[in-house]
Amino acid sequence: MLTRLFADYPDKFGFSVSHTTRSPRPGEVHGKHYYFVSRDEFLKLLGEGAFIEHAEFSGNFYGTSFMTVREILGAGRRCILDIEAQGVRQVKKTDLNPVYLFVSPPSLTTLRSRLQGRGTETEASVTKRLAMALAEIAFAKEGAHDLVIVNDDLDRAYEKFRKVALGEPVIGDILPPLDD
Repeated sequence: MLTRLFADYPDKFGFSVSHTTRSPRPGEVHGKHYYFVSRDEFLKLLGEGAFIEHAEFSGNFYGTSFMTVREILGAGRRCILDIEAQGVRQVKKTDLNPVYLFVSPPSLTTLRSRLQGRGTETEASVTKRLAMALAEIAFAKEGAHDLVIVNDDLDRAYEKFRKVALGEPVIGDILPPLDD
């Protein structure tokens, strides 16, 4: 949905490129998809207070730097962050006032199929991502987000996402039970 939003509105939005300690996947470009850094460099930046939020997942660190957000805002664009529950909790402790949006899969079966269809995930990483998804959904059910969109139909979900990004009113979805 982000790729489509940025294509539809090339001068309106900016995506905060996160720092990570994981290795690049095929086709990923440093500075475009992520800032790929060593663990030592990440920890140095963390110690310097460079991150708005950070998290560790599957043994790798991920973080959103103040630098990348400032660059986007300085260009007159609205900044979009793609962060996990740990990051949401950290951002909620700041003086920032974002819109918190959760995009939910329609079912765990569908999520598993989508992850496997990427061709970039091992079975172990799919299992970890499904467990993470369950935790994220539980967090969303606590009311942590301003809005939920169920990605059961890409065009419908995108239209709601687009409206949220543009600051237009949207009626959110109800989280599905996801007990499959």
